[in-house]
Amino acid sequence: MTGQRGTRVRAAVRQAELPMLRAYRLWFEHARKCVGCKPARRAMDGCETGQELWGAYRQAYDGGAG
Repeated sequence: MTGQRGTRVRAAVRQAELPMLRAYRLWFEHARKCVGCKPARRAMDGCETGQELWGAYRQAYDGGAG
């Protein structure tokens, strides 16, 4: 039963995650695995998907402006 409880707790934490932090986490998880993004010195120098994820993070960081 401990396993189910742990899963529910993690699910609750993910639901409560701020949009900005979620966008950053998605970009970070992509960038550390992506062959095109790993060697890039800046987020915008990565692959197209990485650039889109970074753009989503920037938009969430700015509060949706722009």
